[in-house]
Amino acid sequence: MNPEILQRYAAPVPRYTSYPTAPHFTNAVDAATYGQWLRALPSGSALSLYVHIPFCNQLCWYCGCTTKATRQYHPVADYMTALLEEISTVADLMPRDCRTVHMHWGGGSPSILSPDDIRRLADAIHSRFQRDPAAEFAVEVDPRFFDAERIAAFSDAGVNRVSVGVQDFDPAVQKAINRTQTVEMTRSVVEMFRAAGVRSVNIDLVYGLPYQTRQSIDRTLDEVLALAPDRIALFGYAHLPSRLKHQRLIPDEALPNITERFAQANRAANRLVAAGYVRIGLDHFARPEDALARGPVHRNFQGYTTDAADALIGFGASAIGKLPQGYVQNTPVTPDYERRVLAGDLATVRGRALTDEDRARGLIIERLMCDLRFPAAELKAQFPEQAGSLIEEAEALLESDTDGLVVPHSEDVFRVTEKGRAFLRSICACFDAYLGQGEVRHSVGV
Repeated sequence: MNPEILQRYAAPVPRYTSYPTAPHFTNAVDAATYGQWLRALPSGSALSLYVHIPFCNQLCWYCGCTTKATRQYHPVADYMTALLEEISTVADLMPRDCRTVHMHWGGGSPSILSPDDIRRLADAIHSRFQRDPAAEFAVEVDPRFFDAERIAAFSDAGVNRVSVGVQDFDPAVQKAINRTQTVEMTRSVVEMFRAAGVRSVNIDLVYGLPYQTRQSIDRTLDEVLALAPDRIALFGYAHLPSRLKHQRLIPDEALPNITERFAQANRAANRLVAAGYVRIGLDHFARPEDALARGPVHRNFQGYTTDAADALIGFGASAIGKLPQGYVQNTPVTPDYERRVLAGDLATVRGRALTDEDRARGLIIERLMCDLRFPAAELKAQFPEQAGSLIEEAEALLESDTDGLVVPHSEDVFRVTEKGRAFLRSICACFDAYLGQGEVRHSVGV
């Protein structure tokens, strides 16, 4: 790849797990708004539930999640009390015949929960929300702090997909990000989950980390491929030390430059495709028989997914939900979250009511991120008033491209080339009407 092209598209841009993106949520959407939207959900709606656990045993210095390290369990226990109260409050506001088709527990680390609390949380959700028999129930786990009792608890709770954090197995990289994790402990957790009946395994990897090289990524991939995961997520490290104080512990000079960062991502992607994985959008890979490879694919705050629910309901501090009317987000401050929900209120402090323009641009960005194509036909069918001007924007982008990132297509106006895939976020940014508004910090686009 020409270094000049890499530099040109390295400008910070959003990851586009939503549109508008979270920095453009405002306090115009509050708890009262969320309550109205919950009451207005159509009877029989298909739901996706997200549960956020904002605690972990040890803080990884690369992490950009809303979380806090704790060595004591009582903050987690207090949080659980509030979380169960929020689940009850939200359920009381919704039609009772809604059904859960997808559930995801993230963090932080849900594996910090005790076995009893894992079962208690799952029981509370299953008792208030009807679970579709085919529902996917995924959970993120940290294999460094795990045991057989927790695996049994997750299995009893109904988990059928597990996402295991790895990032990189190289000792120098692990030391630099404060995450020491051996291949053996990772393999042990994967094997225990499979033995407990949780057959679907995802592995999370990160490129662009301090002291990381193409060679260290190769060695990590050797070990990961030996685990034969069903899915692999390959994320680019977002270095934002001005916003995330713990990232200041990572020296800037230890980070790979843009050319090396791109080379790491490209090397890993090529190896995964050669190993038989299907590339999904920008940074996910799945075995051909996996549902993600078969599609259709969607995109939300957990990344690429098969989740096509009518509404996403978020529980916990900082959790984001999406309803037909727009986005909602809970307060990210855990004590404030606990205070609000224990008082019987919703914890929503901001969000975004969607206009048809937002929905049309959101459709464009999601289909570009997932299918690498501009969805002209869908735009005309779903948003006829907005379609004309947005198609003109697509035609202008196609005409102005001199780097071979997009090619003409008779039905879709344009499609993204394999060369352009690496710059998907930058291509999507061309359709972002909010980009540049306010002091928003994003990670580099490569």
